[in-house]
Amino acid sequence: MEQKDAGPVGRVIGTEDATPLEFWVGVDPQRFLQLDDVVALERHLPGGEVVHIYGMVAQVRARHEGARFDSDVFLIEQGLLPAEIIEAAQVTATRFEPEMFVPPLPGQPVRVATGDDRDRALFFDQMQQKLPVGLSRNGEPMFVNLEFLDGQRGAHVNISGISGVATKTSYATFLLHSLFTSGVLGARAVNTKALIFNVKGEDLLFLDHPNVVLDDDQRERYHKLALPAEAFRSIAVYAPPRRGGAAVPDVSSRTTGVTAFFWTLEEFCHGDLLPFLFADAEDDRSQYTMVIFNVMLQLRRAAGIGDGGVRIEGKEVRTFRDLADLITEKVQSEDDGPVWAGPAIGRGTANAFVRRLYSAVRHVESLIRGDQPNPEKHRVSLDRQVTVIDLHNLHDRAKRFVVGVTLRRALEDKESAGQSGELLFLVLDELNKYAPREGDSPIKQVLLDVAERGRSLGVILVGAQQTASEVERRIIANCSVRVVGRLDPAEASREEYGFLPSVQRQRATILKPGTMLLAQPEIPVPLILEFPFPAWATRASEAGPPPGRGNGDPFDGLT
Repeated sequence: MEQKDAGPVGRVIGTEDATPLEFWVGVDPQRFLQLDDVVALERHLPGGEVVHIYGMVAQVRARHEGARFDSDVFLIEQGLLPAEIIEAAQVTATRFEPEMFVPPLPGQPVRVATGDDRDRALFFDQMQQKLPVGLSRNGEPMFVNLEFLDGQRGAHVNISGISGVATKTSYATFLLHSLFTSGVLGARAVNTKALIFNVKGEDLLFLDHPNVVLDDDQRERYHKLALPAEAFRSIAVYAPPRRGGAAVPDVSSRTTGVTAFFWTLEEFCHGDLLPFLFADAEDDRSQYTMVIFNVMLQLRRAAGIGDGGVRIEGKEVRTFRDLADLITEKVQSEDDGPVWAGPAIGRGTANAFVRRLYSAVRHVESLIRGDQPNPEKHRVSLDRQVTVIDLHNLHDRAKRFVVGVTLRRALEDKESAGQSGELLFLVLDELNKYAPREGDSPIKQVLLDVAERGRSLGVILVGAQQTASEVERRIIANCSVRVVGRLDPAEASREEYGFLPSVQRQRATILKPGTMLLAQPEIPVPLILEFPFPAWATRASEAGPPPGRGNGDPFDGLT
């Protein structure tokens, strides 16, 4: 609820210390202040200079003045004891203009900041490229400085919150929608791409379908943000093939516009993809790594025989199971073992490698194959503005393989393209599974590379997880924008949320879906915001008819 400007909302009180960073405001009995309200006042210095002080309400209290005991409240209500109710708001300073850090004086009038005052208080007036990221509780647009997102001065977004309540994925897709449609990217929007890994259900397979349950109130919220209330215009959907037989996508809710993806055996051998099958291996690490990389060197010698198959030392291989059998034979052979497994490798280590390899076969054999004609049709391509790769039906080992290999290829493609204004946003949920705080793996190294070097290449990570405390610290530290939805109370107390004031940590445990806390470098306090309900379908039951394809091809997207 927004208050109309009716003079001062209160005055700086003198019973609490006023400092340049924090002060208290006694609220006028006819007015009110609530958490997150933005306020402004002026301090007149002895030399005549005026300092404009802006701040945000961090806490509000109400108390009886004149009462000494808890039981006095009953006497006051009966009129037997004189007392007055007074409300006071604690304000955290956000900005001083000019930068003269002096405290406000008791008695100075304080007003609610609106219009230009509000923009100055939240530094929106200094943002050359403002990306809409949501609405304040009174319906005013909130922004992030794009320079801290696109690599100019910073990059990467991290989103935390309880699964099913924090709406992490919904907010990540809203950020993409804002990036693509707000105009903030300018000419770069045409070549900016997004790669989304769908790890739960089939919710993200309908981004190109309008949401039929979107009501007029939600459309008005998009209007306030100057964003179109529409689905994504350019999307490609990939899903893993069903086990056995032809490469048919393993999805149930979407029957058209989905392409089955896989890697050929030739790509597996020549692209050094073997380590990604051991992304969760932590036992016998030093010896284990030697076996993996020695086998990988031998696989590079494989010769292609068409349709993705390979010939290794005279033997034709068309399935991943056959490849695993061949590797096992070579690693355990008394004659070939020293060559394939490496010298001085014990039989126990070689057998442990084989066991891990075979444990992956049934999970990835449909993803690595050489038995399909025209395999290039099943290669993940980033030709569309948004590419969704569905993983929800895969085992965790297969998920790690797909994510690791896809991210590495995307990073390599950006490196080979050189410096350019084109951006690639990588959206990955369950980040703690792929880059856990403890241990090491090839996929974790790729994600660290994205976090630490992706900014210079235009590769931006939008990572999400339930618990930031379980994610590699260096990845979190490299995220310029941090977003928090509903948190578990125990998680909210962790040091990873030190950027949240204590009051906001408490509030994070009761946030409703669609409400987020957002911290960015330019603003000293996190913003609380709400974002509109998705204008695109988030499940099959919400999906309206998709808009016509721009290329006019009625068979576009069919497999």
